[in-house]
Amino acid sequence: MRRTKEQVQVKTQGLIIREQPVGESDRLVTVLTKDEGVVRAFARRAKNLKDSKNSATGLLCYSRLNLYRGREKYIINDAFPIEVFFGLRRDIVALALGQYFCSLAAELVPEGVESGEYLRLVLNALHFLCEGKKPPALLKPVVELRMLSVSGFMPDLVACSRCGAYEAADMFFRVQEANLCCGDCGGQGYRLSKGALTAMRHIIYSEFEKVFAFSIPPGPQEELGRAVEAFTLQVLQKRPQTLDFYNSLL
Repeated sequence: MRRTKEQVQVKTQGLIIREQPVGESDRLVTVLTKDEGVVRAFARRAKNLKDSKNSATGLLCYSRLNLYRGREKYIINDAFPIEVFFGLRRDIVALALGQYFCSLAAELVPEGVESGEYLRLVLNALHFLCEGKKPPALLKPVVELRMLSVSGFMPDLVACSRCGAYEAADMFFRVQEANLCCGDCGGQGYRLSKGALTAMRHIIYSEFEKVFAFSIPPGPQEELGRAVEAFTLQVLQKRPQTLDFYNSLL
């Protein structure tokens, strides 16, 4: 017998990026999956402490999932936690930034597509936040800019969009045009030092394995953060509440 779309079973891994209680024992979750993009899924009895779905469908939990594709949403048949990121609960700034990364994924990752790079990006950032090995102010623009680039919003940072200069005394990032303009060409936008511009180029052009493998001094790091956040808001056309909460903690 031919299987319909409603009968498809999907086994994948995913990060819970949003959760909502339903009734006394169930949850409706949004999941950034490896194979199906961002999906909404219903987890029955997920608030039952004896059910494996209890911890595996909590916010910011990375889990192995067995999904049943229904007509309007997915049903989680089984879920087993792989990583629960307990370290995030010890630092309110890290937790807030992790929740912001989840908001970005919910906005930018479509449903029904292979999403391994999105998932790896967020998981790597959460690991760094838990371990405290990289500052949140550096992880934030890395996740923002790389996720935007993977989503089809990669800016053109090769050279000045007018004269083709690769480097100049003054280089400016224009968020609306998503490109560079040097000072000699009347550049307007967010001024980038050499260090900040090099970091932006690294984030979008490097291989994934190297995307987090750099450091930057405090001054250029602030330039990087301001420019990338402005570009992110330009693309989203709104301010996520999770971003405002994170910024309020700084």
